[in-house]
Amino acid sequence: MVSSRQAIMIVMAFTPFLLIYESDSASCSQIDCVGIPEFASSQKVNLSVYYESLNPTCANFIIKDLAEIFNKDLIDIVNLQLVPWANSHINKTNNSISCQNGTDECQLNSLESCVLNDFHDVNKYYALIFCFEFLAIEGRLKNLTNCFSQLGLPEKLTLDCYRRGNGTELGRKYINETAHLSPPHTFLPWVVVNNKPLGKDYANFTSYVCEAYNGIAKPAVCKSG
Repeated sequence: MVSSRQAIMIVMAFTPFLLIYESDSASCSQIDCVGIPEFASSQKVNLSVYYESLNPTCANFIIKDLAEIFNKDLIDIVNLQLVPWANSHINKTNNSISCQNGTDECQLNSLESCVLNDFHDVNKYYALIFCFEFLAIEGRLKNLTNCFSQLGLPEKLTLDCYRRGNGTELGRKYINETAHLSPPHTFLPWVVVNNKPLGKDYANFTSYVCEAYNGIAKPAVCKSG
């Protein structure tokens, strides 16, 4: 498990990273970014993670293993898709949603769905969900909104989405997507690389991403070993 100090260091490290990312994006729109490798979107590898927000195994994967795509340069060749509500079910009688770990999990799934809907920058939505999942492991769900201020990100749009119940409606989409997995998931987290489920080897996703990537400019992590 990630220690409190490690988790806090990683979360707080995202704040200057987000500012640098936005600054670089702005400057590159005006001048040619010579020397920066370009990774065509069509060449990027799809990495999908199906999870439940209060599942300890999922939380540890998100804040420990998955963080490696940012600590290394793997994110440059990856389209990351996070899919909450993976073990939730829709009651066909009254159309309500039940979550494996109860009401608190449904609420956190809903909040994370709003984050994914409102923040389209992978650096931002991953940073927020990382922070949420770390606090969930710590048993500090009441402090979730602090993540926005810690990361310097606006909270109004996401909290309005959550309070209106839009996150639950988004959850129906995620539940439907999970239900159509082929083969069906048998445990969580269920990690898929370019439609290929990794099964029990999900923590080794880096090697699968590198193998699936067909671009010319490979990141350093794919060249090592």
